[in-house]
Amino acid sequence: MTQNRPKVRPVLIFVLAALLGSVAAPAAERPTGSSAIFFHPDGTSAGHWDAARILHVGPDGVLNWDRIPNVTRYRGHLVDRIGATSNGGAVTHATGRRAHADSFGLDPNGKEMVSLDGTTRTIVEKAREHGIYTVLIQTGSLVEPGTAAFVAEAPTRYGDYENIARQVAESGVDIHLGAGERWLLPEGVEGRFGPGARTDGRNLIEELEQAGYAVVRSREELLSLPADVDRVFGVFAREDTFNDVTEAELRAAGLEPYDPDAPTVAEMTAFALERAAGRENGFLAIIEEEGTDNLCNKMNAYGCLEAFRRADEAAGVLLEFVEAHPDTFLIAASDSNAGGMQVLPVKEILEVVPLVDARSGSAIDGAEGTGTRPFVSAPDSEGRRFPFAIAWAASGDLGSGVVARAAGPNAEEWMPPTGIDNTDVYRMLHATLFGTWID
Repeated sequence: MTQNRPKVRPVLIFVLAALLGSVAAPAAERPTGSSAIFFHPDGTSAGHWDAARILHVGPDGVLNWDRIPNVTRYRGHLVDRIGATSNGGAVTHATGRRAHADSFGLDPNGKEMVSLDGTTRTIVEKAREHGIYTVLIQTGSLVEPGTAAFVAEAPTRYGDYENIARQVAESGVDIHLGAGERWLLPEGVEGRFGPGARTDGRNLIEELEQAGYAVVRSREELLSLPADVDRVFGVFAREDTFNDVTEAELRAAGLEPYDPDAPTVAEMTAFALERAAGRENGFLAIIEEEGTDNLCNKMNAYGCLEAFRRADEAAGVLLEFVEAHPDTFLIAASDSNAGGMQVLPVKEILEVVPLVDARSGSAIDGAEGTGTRPFVSAPDSEGRRFPFAIAWAASGDLGSGVVARAAGPNAEEWMPPTGIDNTDVYRMLHATLFGTWID
């Protein structure tokens, strides 16, 4: 954002590079020792957070999300689309270059994306090369682009899962916590959660263990690791740690929205930050709650709002960490608006909410899905509770209503009221870790 050039700590001014319109050569860059966190509650908008606030803490309540002090709007269009795709948005965050909608780290000609610093390294890859401790946390499969696009590239997001999973496993990040066991094991090999699906015969879990990682598969195993174990690969489900289907499908299968044996995003975050803190060169953590996107895209209001409760719990862990470690910068944002969730007030006399809005035809959810009783808010400041429903705009990702929040050094300067661009996520992370803001 050239109209709001930040004050970077420490400030490294490269006069010649500025005159030439380029950035300093990578060899001249050194880690500042500060740390950076990108928290990506995927698919979230102001409307989603309003619904979560009303349900969980009441209309007058304050979420952990609300307590992250600096807030502005987020602009997330791509080069060929007004709204982001999960993969295109992730590539933009990872490289600082606005990607095309189908990109998974490659440009339209099939070449590796060039990042804003002029190299083909993502911000995570650059951090690793400079000895910065790196963390990827994902409640979905390890092939989800919100984290995978920071260490992998592929011709397509879909159908190239083996290749993406291999690159994630070989990325060398210090801590990776997520799911997707099926893409780590060969066909015919039974894992903790089911059979493998790899066709190349490679057992990536065995390879990770041989490379020195502690591989864990449950909350209990993760939280019982000794404090001195700092290379960890968590695999907590065959696909995702959540069940992204409709409310009716959850009931029919006897399932809850999330696997009760898998650690929550807050538990994974607390575990990783404890091990990342105090590193000489700092750390970089990319953390994604994917259920907020997938469950909302299924127009499952019950599951979606549970995902938001979990995302807000993680926001509390992050904010507490940043307050205790003032050299850590936190940027939190989605790249799109999943489903266009809106709070719909309803009359108390209604036993069930209608299936659709009479005027617009928008789909409506009650507390247990379509055609069910309303949600009831937590009490307001005077103890009143209010019935409400959820109205949906679409079953996919929309391109409006996303907000960003930040805390830590430079957060106030980097979050102007005019908004931030999706490419600014990279700039903020880069400036924190290396001391240079790249226009």
